[in-house]
Amino acid sequence: MVQRPKEVKPLENYRLKVFFENGETKIYDMSALLETPFYYVLKNIGLFNTVKVKDITLEWATGHDICPDELYNNSTGS
Repeated sequence: MVQRPKEVKPLENYRLKVFFENGETKIYDMSALLETPFYYVLKNIGLFNTVKVKDITLEWATGHDICPDELYNNSTGS
């Protein structure tokens, strides 16, 4: 079952604090993904900070999104 985010807050060092509908709060570190060609544009902190919850995942103003399973399974507890 996909765990859906209900709120997100961008943090320092390209991390995201994600609040999930199941009551868990986790930290997702985006720094490694930002080195890939697809996500590289989000190294611009202004763009990175545009993250918001959309449907079952997170999305940025650039249209980039992230797989909800990646987000949940590869996050650490807050």
